Amino acid sequence: MSTEFLVQLLQFVAGIAILIVVHELGHFMAARLLKVDVEEFGLGFPPRLATLFQAGGTRFSINWIPLGGFVRIKGENDPDVPGGMAAANPWVRLVILSAGPFMNIALGVILAVVFVYSLGEPVLGSVQIQGMAEDSPAQIAGLEVGDFILKANDEEISSVDQLHNVIYANLGESTVIVYQRGDQIGEVSLIPRDPPPEEGAIGILMGYPTQPTTWSRAIPNGISFTYQYSQNVLSLPVRIAQGEVSPEQGRPVGFKGMFDVFQWIQSPLYFFMVISLSLGLFNLLPFPALDGGRILFTLPEIILRRRVPPQYENMIHFVGFTMLIILLIYINLQDFINPIQLP
Repeated sequence: MSTEFLVQLLQFVAGIAILIVVHELGHFMAARLLKVDVEEFGLGFPPRLATLFQAGGTRFSINWIPLGGFVRIKGENDPDVPGGMAAANPWVRLVILSAGPFMNIALGVILAVVFVYSLGEPVLGSVQIQGMAEDSPAQIAGLEVGDFILKANDEEISSVDQLHNVIYANLGESTVIVYQRGDQIGEVSLIPRDPPPEEGAIGILMGYPTQPTTWSRAIPNGISFTYQYSQNVLSLPVRIAQGEVSPEQGRPVGFKGMFDVFQWIQSPLYFFMVISLSLGLFNLLPFPALDGGRILFTLPEIILRRRVPPQYENMIHFVGFTMLIILLIYINLQDFINPIQLP
């Protein structure tokens, strides 16, 4: 086991643990602010492995099943407990239940802003080679990562789409590329091929060079990115049903699958941004036992002034929690039986 692997594993475990803590911290802080006691703050699901410490009447623990975390709030499921969560006003319950997912979404937005700021903003009008496949026409011709493409078949290139169109209009035909490398201007001739899977016609990753940006530009761009990502995630089932995305591409992954992606991806910041947003959105789904499912049960009381009998609600959440654990175990087993295929 290499040192690099161990470092990546520790980074991954620490990052996931932080995201879980942030989620549960949202519930914890909301409950405390609204004067509802919290009995336990746990990493993992019971049975309990160890108690780390106790503070302010709350037990902080580590638990045996490493599939998430929880906050046990006083009277969470029993409205007969005075001062408990279930006995509280439905708006109080709504705020406490929503706080966890929204903490993850807020963290995702912050990470997106930092990511955009660190990445810089694209300089439009200039196309750069940002990646290259082995033994591709571009590599064989002598092009290198970092080169700027100035012309293709005497046509001046100012956008990625323009270069793409020129190349694909000349599949199987000799194409002259004029490029700039540092202060030098060069010219090569290559033949765009019928593109193999996961590669382009000449085997390059095209993009725009970047320049430092400002926080005033990074903030709206980061927010815009998280909005677009959220739209893509929420529309995924429809896109799979319509055939735009294959079921294999849209399949959920467990911890091993996430670690495989973490090892492959080049930006840990981007990875944890996506996971934090996904965790927040997933927990808002109206499925029993999830925060979204519990939020759903507060709505009749808020809108119709009639509460779903607690015994029925608790039974539904228990069944939902059992199904959720089984689903999580299945997803994590699939990571070993049928590992995800990365480019």
